[in-house]
Amino acid sequence: MKRSLRLFLLFLSFCILLAACGSSTTTSTNSTSTPTPAHVTLNVFAAASLTESFTEIDTAYQQQHSNVIVKFNFNGSQILEQQIANGAPADVFASADQTNMQKASNAGLVNTPQVFVKNRLVVIIPTSNPGNINSLKDLSKKGLKIVIGANAVPAGKYSRQALANLSQSPDYGSSFANEVLANVVSEEQNVKAVVQKVQLGEADAGFVYVTDVTSAVAGKVKTIDIPDPYNVIAQYPIAVIKSSPHPSDAQSFVDFVLSPNGQAILKKYNFIIISG
Repeated sequence: MKRSLRLFLLFLSFCILLAACGSSTTTSTNSTSTPTPAHVTLNVFAAASLTESFTEIDTAYQQQHSNVIVKFNFNGSQILEQQIANGAPADVFASADQTNMQKASNAGLVNTPQVFVKNRLVVIIPTSNPGNINSLKDLSKKGLKIVIGANAVPAGKYSRQALANLSQSPDYGSSFANEVLANVVSEEQNVKAVVQKVQLGEADAGFVYVTDVTSAVAGKVKTIDIPDPYNVIAQYPIAVIKSSPHPSDAQSFVDFVLSPNGQAILKKYNFIIISG
């Protein structure tokens, strides 16, 4: 009787142990059968004038690439190029000019760049118009406060080129550019800083891109067009960074910017698309 009881208890213990092992194996198997999908973070360095359009492009891009998280660094193209040259982690570079992209290319930092969009300049003034500016010619009046991009900033470089072009016209006179530049009270490191000073009334006028007159800004400023014969058409190149740890995903983002969907968004923000 005692021997039968001992055998029964041993058999029961064995069954309990076997059941526990089976449960552990099942749990382990289940935990490895459904791995969590990996997320990729792309660092996109883009010209400040692309802030609104690229933010919307990212929203559309992520609808097709839910595993990719895009982090933007918006600033003057010259600053972005220097950051990349100094080793800042970046996957994509979108410049507002060919000069800074060429620097990155000459240094072997990027793959072959492609122009993905174009832009043009415009003059903005506060809606209150404290400088009583009604035409481009008025920009040469003494005592005005004009804000412009610094020489190294693409928008600043283009603004000076446009002024030089205007000075070639008898309608403005050879001294026009120098007279306007004499009114410059601040040179900014990116075009958004120019917009901010004008819309806050800290300047009488500023040179920006037409794309910078967004819906958020339009009610605070008025625009004065620069005639096409004197204006400068800015070309924006984009490229994948050679050191990107996610080259295929970075190229995918570039491809989306160049796609009909990406171009439609850029056109919505008044850029000149490459097919237009």
